[in-house]
Amino acid sequence: MGQGPSGAGRGQIHLGQVPRVHAVTDASVAALPDLATRSAALAISRLVALHARAPGWDAKPLLALGRSLLDAAAAHGSPVLVNDRVDVARLIGASGVHLPEEGLPIPTVRALLGPGPLIGRSTHSAAAARTAAEEGADYVFLGPIWGTASHPGRAPLGPREIERAAGIRVIAIGGVTPERAARCRDAGAWGVAAVSALWWAHDPGSAVRAMLLPFGREPDPHYAERPGAAGQR
Repeated sequence: MGQGPSGAGRGQIHLGQVPRVHAVTDASVAALPDLATRSAALAISRLVALHARAPGWDAKPLLALGRSLLDAAAAHGSPVLVNDRVDVARLIGASGVHLPEEGLPIPTVRALLGPGPLIGRSTHSAAAARTAAEEGADYVFLGPIWGTASHPGRAPLGPREIERAAGIRVIAIGGVTPERAARCRDAGAWGVAAVSALWWAHDPGSAVRAMLLPFGREPDPHYAERPGAAGQR
């Protein structure tokens, strides 16, 4: 992937290099009149991923959203991932796809996308995170770690659940703020993800830098685990 009709060469990352901060859209974010400006403010480096996510949307508007994020991410090479829709991810040449917990099997998606693109999975327990990792997920969203308005009926897991998923490349999500990012890191998270704390921030650029700060810039120790990684540096 990465050679799609409108996304050739854009937003691509080195094989296996999972971003530390994930800015995830929803339908309300996607409708923002200044979405392009906010996207560009968030897409500061390859350590920050933009997720094209809009539950309930058909392929055509999601395609437009993905292309808009790719345009914004191009300047600094920030990866763009598409949530759930593997077809849309392929069409725009995204850096990967993020699957829901009950979504397509990861081996099936890997067969469709090939060895390069990232594949993530949403999970809601350490046990589910381990299962996803065993099936080949490059990273997992684990949450909600704290209470969040986007999942009002789901009890928060707390940072201890991150600790229970030790050894897995966990991206903590759910109630994550710049102030809480360091707590996620201390519990063993590889990174963090957020919707409102990033997209609705008064200054998205400052918010994403604050979230990224606890995770530094050290190289990905899992890099060589991905098939074919040695030739992609």
